[in-house]
This record gives sequence, C-alpha cells and structure tokens, in this order.
Amino acid sequence: MTMTIAVAGKGGTGKTTFCALLIKYIQTNKLGSILAIDGDPSANLNLALGMPLGSTIGSIREDTAVQVSSGRYDASIPKADFFEYQVYDSLVEGDSVDLIAMGRPEGPGCYCAANSILRLVIDRLGNQYDFVVIDNEAGLEHISRQTTRDVDKLFVITDLTMRGLAAAAHIMQLIQELGTRVHSVYLVVNRVNGQLPTLWEDKIQELGLALVGTLPNDPTVSEFDAIGRPIREVSDETPIYQAVADIAVRAGINRTIIECNEKRRDTC
Repeated sequence: MTMTIAVAGKGGTGKTTFCALLIKYIQTNKLGSILAIDGDPSANLNLALGMPLGSTIGSIREDTAVQVSSGRYDASIPKADFFEYQVYDSLVEGDSVDLIAMGRPEGPGCYCAANSILRLVIDRLGNQYDFVVIDNEAGLEHISRQTTRDVDKLFVITDLTMRGLAAAAHIMQLIQELGTRVHSVYLVVNRVNGQLPTLWEDKIQELGLALVGTLPNDPTVSEFDAIGRPIREVSDETPIYQAVADIAVRAGINRTIIECNEKRRDTC
C-alpha cells in the first residue's frame, strides 16, 4: 500500500527543500517508487528536484472550462476519461520519482465537478506508487481539494521565528477543525545553529507540538539556490541531508510497506 507524506509550513521556511531532500532519502535508500505532488501554486518543487515542469492540474482544469464554455469540447468524450488522459500526459517521469504540479487555484466560477474528477484521478495515480510526497502551500485547506487520500505523516516546517511557529500551531488547529485525516504530525525547526533555545522548547511543549528534529543553517542550500542547482544533488555528507535522513528514520519513513501495513490495516 501507499504511504502518503505531506510537508506544510509558512512560506520561506524551507519546506520545499525538506521535501526534496526527503525524496532524495527515499531514493538513496531504495525504499520504493515516489509520486511527488507540488501543491504550491508557485511550483518550485521541480527546480529542487531538477525536473522539468509539465502542464499543471490548474491549467488542465481552466483549459477544459474554456473549451466547454466556448463549445469546443468534444461531448462524445466523457470528462472523466479526458481528465485522466490529461493528468497522465502532464506527469513528468524521472528516476524512481515522478512529478505532477497542481498549479494555480480555481478561478471565478464553479469547478466542483472538475475538482471531484481530478481528485479521483490523482488518487488512482498515487495508488500506483509506494510513496506519495506532497509539497503543500502554507495552509491545509487545499489538501482536501487536491486528494481524498489520508495523510500518513505530516511534517510541519518552521524556521526559528515566532511567526513560523505560530503558523505551525495554526496548521495544527486546522487539522482539528477541518477533520483532516492525518495520522501522525511532526514539527521540524529549520535553520537552527546548535541547540534549540530553551524558550523555543518551552513554547513547543506549550503548543503540544511533537518536535521530531531540527535542520542546520547549512550554507550548501544557499550556494545551490544561488546557482540554480537542484538541492536534491547535495552530497549525502552535507549536514542538511544528514539531518533530514535522521528525521526520516525517527518518523519511520524507512519502515517497509509490510511493516506499515501490520501497524495500520487501512490506507498506508
């Protein structure tokens, strides 16, 4: 069965970097095939992975709406079949990881029917992989719009600012209010030099967040960003990758699919 991993957090906290390095960890350890879903409208995950960007789900939805409204859509083709073809055609294939981008959110008008079909298509696509890794935008409201699948592991990323931590706490509140099906939530604090300040440890405990680890302020990230080199290409010896690998182990990403199924019999 598929393990679904989501990464969320305030913009600029490093969630796309974490997401790309988590995918690198899964690849390096040959844990299984991966479908990477870029859920952020800015669509930067492809750059972090060093992959081209295909058509986005948003553009597929909008283009289809234009065809329907202008009378150019071939009514003999069921919309479900048309959307499925378009989604698979937009899939960017890579080495043990394939990528699909959600793109811009809905424009004016009702897209309920189109979104419902697209969710089903994306879910069926995801079931063909061992892992689905979703790079989200700041909030969680869009998770239910993009996929109906449960999230097995949610990593909430914050930098060492109270604004970032407040955003993380807000995400936790959204999980409770929206009834989002998330089975495990982990907090990751990025750009930490040395030990986490005592003030932060107290605040994290006060908010009831489960800290799984911290990421160092590794200059390699800035160097790669400056020259446009995919962060997935960092050496296994860099501090940032080693920290992500440690977090992945603590969160149980390295469990086999069989072990995962034994722990939870529904969707994994």
